[in-house]
Amino acid sequence: MTRSQILAVLVMALFTYLPRFLPLTFFRKKITSKFINSALYYLPYAVLGALTFPGVFNSTPNLVESCAGILVAVFFSYKGKGLVFVAVAAILASYIVQFMI
Repeated sequence: MTRSQILAVLVMALFTYLPRFLPLTFFRKKITSKFINSALYYLPYAVLGALTFPGVFNSTPNLVESCAGILVAVFFSYKGKGLVFVAVAAILASYIVQFMI
């Protein structure tokens, strides 16, 4: 390995370790702030949505198919259906719209 490759691996290791290490150093006591607790509670959902949502639009060649799947998923999620049901319904909706277009 070249010197620049070793440096790149070390920098990546550092920036992978820092997000795990810093909260332990700054938050030794129990967090009592309701604002911070709620932010930390909802943060994983927001990150997951931000990572997943753009991929949904690129999953099919036609934007209409993707939108149909999203609308069905949002509808059934709002109605309180389970994750597997929502995913299968969204896939079926996208698949059906694909044949209708």
